[in-house]
Amino acid sequence: MKGALVDAEFIAKTGRAAEESFASGLYCAESVVLAVAKARGLESDILPRVATGFCTGMSRTCGTCGALTGAIMGIGLALGRDEAGRSVEPCYEATQRMIAEFEHEFGSGNCRDLLGCDLGTPEGQTSFREDDLIVRCTTFTRRAAEMAIRLVGQRG
Repeated sequence: MKGALVDAEFIAKTGRAAEESFASGLYCAESVVLAVAKARGLESDILPRVATGFCTGMSRTCGTCGALTGAIMGIGLALGRDEAGRSVEPCYEATQRMIAEFEHEFGSGNCRDLLGCDLGTPEGQTSFREDDLIVRCTTFTRRAAEMAIRLVGQRG
């Protein structure tokens, strides 16, 4: 995939991979970073570990959506720099576009705003279950992976 634009089927496949990981019990950030990394030919047991703290809105603190942070980590894996002196611009540009596109599509990048509840409280967790908000999270997870791999493909 390096150096070429990605096609719609590759984008959809990456989204499905994230959705499948999420359905298997991994959380949003873990699922997205794994799907993007795998699409780039990278696999490591370390990836879900580094993503875990970003899940459920930064560990249930009502912060940035884990699907979005997982996408940013995936972009970093592909476009981030590996030594001082290299430009951060490709990664920053793709990350800025990722955030803008996610917020445009869903109205926010913040977990609390996206779900309408505070997952850090028992009431919020009850609301999450009773209102079947996992359906929204599944969509966020799939779309974030699709957006990220498309943006990575456009850059490199």
